[in-house]
Amino acid sequence: MPDTPAAASGSFPSNIEIAQRATMRPIGTLARERLGIPQERLEPYGHYKAKVSLDYLAQLDSHPDGKLVLVTAISPTPAGEGKTTTTVGLGDALNLLGKRAIVCLREPALGPVFGMKGGAAGGGYSQVVPMEDINLHFTGDFAAIALANNLLAALIDNHIYQGNQLGFDVRRITWRRVVDVNDRALRRIVIGLGGSADGVPREDGFDIVVASEVMAILCLANGLADLKERLGRIVAGYRADNSPILARELKAHGAMAALLKTALAPNLVQTLENNPAFIHGGPFANIAHGCNSVIATRTALKLADYVVTEAGFGADLGAEKFVDIKCRKAGFRPCAAVIVATVRALKYHGGVELADLKSEDLAALDRGVVNLERHIDNVRNRYGLPCTVAINRRAEDTEHEIQLLIDRIAPHDVRVIAATHFAHGGRGALELAREVVRLCDEPNGFRYVYEDDASLWDKMKAIATKVYHATDITADTKVRAQIRQLQDGGYGHYPVCVAKTQYSFSTDPKLRGAPSHHVVNIREVRLAAGAEFVIMICGDIMTMPGLPRVPAANSIDVGADGRITGLF
Repeated sequence: MPDTPAAASGSFPSNIEIAQRATMRPIGTLARERLGIPQERLEPYGHYKAKVSLDYLAQLDSHPDGKLVLVTAISPTPAGEGKTTTTVGLGDALNLLGKRAIVCLREPALGPVFGMKGGAAGGGYSQVVPMEDINLHFTGDFAAIALANNLLAALIDNHIYQGNQLGFDVRRITWRRVVDVNDRALRRIVIGLGGSADGVPREDGFDIVVASEVMAILCLANGLADLKERLGRIVAGYRADNSPILARELKAHGAMAALLKTALAPNLVQTLENNPAFIHGGPFANIAHGCNSVIATRTALKLADYVVTEAGFGADLGAEKFVDIKCRKAGFRPCAAVIVATVRALKYHGGVELADLKSEDLAALDRGVVNLERHIDNVRNRYGLPCTVAINRRAEDTEHEIQLLIDRIAPHDVRVIAATHFAHGGRGALELAREVVRLCDEPNGFRYVYEDDASLWDKMKAIATKVYHATDITADTKVRAQIRQLQDGGYGHYPVCVAKTQYSFSTDPKLRGAPSHHVVNIREVRLAAGAEFVIMICGDIMTMPGLPRVPAANSIDVGADGRITGLF
């Protein structure tokens, strides 16, 4: 049964059309009336978005914490799942139930906005607004992160040009430049060409901003002093004797912190139903740690009874890093999790191609459910969290398909709830909200996948074997030596941040469903000393994605009246 007649007939308005029709409340009024934040503690960016001052956040330390709910998902597909949409819909539904709830999301990156994915402010009637601002520049946080990152890069090359007193081995400079656009031509470049006045020629490269260690540092820092300390610990490169050179040795961390001072404050906006939302930080989960900022989450926990937050991509990536990196470092203890799926996506995991997903196919759905079951197993038995499954219902989903999912998941003692928040906003997620409230009142056995004192190799192996169901991990001699060097160099207690494809439990994006008995190869290892984790790059994942054949940017435009179109 379709969500609405409009949805069935194809006349359902686009996300941007819905957002542009929204009636927003002035952000100062919303902050004061709903959260008790005084006007003078806000730094407004226009009428409908603002940063909350860091000084005010410090006053909240004595407040008790609310309950933290994680929204995660099955392995993503081209058919779409709607994790952000579900996060917003659930937050609105909790508020409709009379709960004091805040949603915490990541900021969209311009790379996917102009590339393949499009915007990331939710969808339908479960969005955060102002949608165009959030998807395009927002409050300038990503620009500040890019500037801080590239300032350090410039200082490194200037130091070498001016005599290289610190002794950089120009073949072993590890700091890369960043840009917030998918540009494959910048992955590997040569800089310093043109003559002696133009610097020292060397190989370099660009990552996308969301993969920058500065992004991770901003999202994991507890405050300005911690931010500056972490920036100073960044390893910029190595000397010939393998000793690291830190950003603080270049005296870079003070200026970097100055660029990031405003960006560190969390951004406050609202949902379409005028409920408060924090949107702050934006590391991707396939190449970074995939969670919004610790500061935003901690602030929300002090201001609300329930905080609904998302972690990027599937529960094997974003949720694992949320647990093993963010919660470990910040001391958060989530109460429950929601696993988002769509009937379409599960049929895709069952082998149906994109063009055929609208037709009922119970056999394919039955095959594809294994992906959902694997994620349930991880959330319950690896992370120790009670959970429910939210089916982000679409117009073409049939009652037979929904019932099949309910029946298949019933033996796991997990409820499957078909939610219609895309079409109906918070009203469409009320049953989901009631189940989340129930789960939050249950005891849980929240735990990490590995312990702090395990070796870096064993941490990676634990993730691969326990979460991905791989039989083993491998690496060539050079990578193994780098891991041993990091272990012996005092970084062995750091968590591991895996960079791999989001489309599969394996490192092969074409392996749908729930592949097992594969081997995870570690292609590259990077140290993020300021963020305090070690990045293991597996398979063919790129830290600078490319644009698709037809980029989303081709459809985005602005009229003479300033009205933006094509942003979805």
